[in-house]
Formats: sequence, structure tokens, C-alpha cells
Amino acid sequence: MIATPQQSPKMSFEDYLEWESQQEIRYEYVKGEVFAMTGGTIPHNDIALNLYTALRPHLRSRGCRVNVSDVKVQVSPKSIYYYPDVIVSCDPEDLNARKFIQNPKLIVEVLSPGTSAKDRGEKFAYYLTIPSLQEYILIDSETISVERYSRGEGRMWLYYPYQEGDTITLSSIEFEFPIELLYEGIVSEIDE
Repeated sequence: MIATPQQSPKMSFEDYLEWESQQEIRYEYVKGEVFAMTGGTIPHNDIALNLYTALRPHLRSRGCRVNVSDVKVQVSPKSIYYYPDVIVSCDPEDLNARKFIQNPKLIVEVLSPGTSAKDRGEKFAYYLTIPSLQEYILIDSETISVERYSRGEGRMWLYYPYQEGDTITLSSIEFEFPIELLYEGIVSEIDE
């Protein structure tokens, strides 16, 4: 998904939450500014759904929830709200959430040419400030490539790159899967 700025005066987060609930499309919110979320590509969507489909049965038995792109995460109270492609929370407060997730354990962004810079830059920096976040995953939609950032000691984040043939380990939720699972049904498009 691509966020495009709206030309409007800054609004409070309370006004944003009320206003956005009445809109036909989704908007991210960063320090008073709103950004319309425009549609992504079919491969982008398929990758997110392939991961969601694999995670859901695994997480349900653990008392966790997994959501896709229509659920926003509160990065910082009253300041920043994003729509990740996939989000996992095991926090009791989030299990019955109605408006947004506050304590994610895992956030996934599917990269495309229009979103890569923001997902690797601004969003990356903000996501890593979330105290509950254990892993941040970047999935390339144009090549078979995944990057995993896992919380280490203190402020350290560990980097794990994955390519074709690798098994991805999501240690925060004790889940492993072949990278090819993400690209099922779209690999031929990527290889072209």
C-alpha cells in the first residue's frame, strides 16, 4: 500500500480517529498529518495473505491474533498510526481491540517500489521504538527475498536475510516456514 499526503490542516489524534472511521478509504496518521492509503499490487496482497493464512492457525492456539492491512497499529499514543501489511499481537489488551493494536509482537511490511523507502526508513525507525515489538519483517514483492530484524539486548536489533531455498524463523512466535510459502501462486510472476 502507498500512503499519499492529504492537503489539509493538521488534526489531533482524537479528531483523526473519529474522522477516519467515517472515511471510505484508510488513512495513516503521523504527528497531525494524514496520508491516504492507496491500493497495492496483486502480488503484494497475495504475499500478505499467504503469510496470514499460515500464521492464523498457529497463533489462534497460542492466544494471539494476526491481522492484515485493514488494521492499524498505534506506534505512539496521540502521535503515529500506521497500517502494516501483517501484524501479530499476543497482548490481552489487543485481543479484543476494536480500533487499533497497541502492543504488537511482530510487524510485517511487504515491499514494493512505491513503499520500500518509507518501510525501510520512516516506518522502520518508528516501529523499532515500540516496546512490545520483537520482530520486524520486510518481504520483497518483486524478488524472493525477506529481511528479519529481531530485538536483541538493549537497543540492539539483529539482522537476518533470507533468500530462495531458506527456512524463515520467527522466534517471537515460535514459527518456521519455507520462504517459498510467501510466494506461492506468484513465483512465476517474480521469475519473469
